[in-house]
Amino acid sequence: MTKADLVNAMAEKAGLSKADTEKAIKAFTDVITDALKAGEKVALVGFGTFSVGERAARVGQNPQTGEKMDIPSAKVPKFKPGKALKDSVN
Repeated sequence: MTKADLVNAMAEKAGLSKADTEKAIKAFTDVITDALKAGEKVALVGFGTFSVGERAARVGQNPQTGEKMDIPSAKVPKFKPGKALKDSVN
């Protein structure tokens, strides 16, 4: 499902215009992004939890040259689905 498909489906289900639905999705993603940047967790009961994980620094290898290279540590977004979401998928 693309973002356009999501906008169409949500607009139809909620009875909103596509423009309003697109604004709501943009606001939702912006709020979650800002919270994750601040190091906060975002928990939507029944749906899941968005959080930030830490990926450790490691040594990698360039596949073309075989040269060893240092890969720095990084923060990565994570999502853990809630029980209700897992149950509805299964």
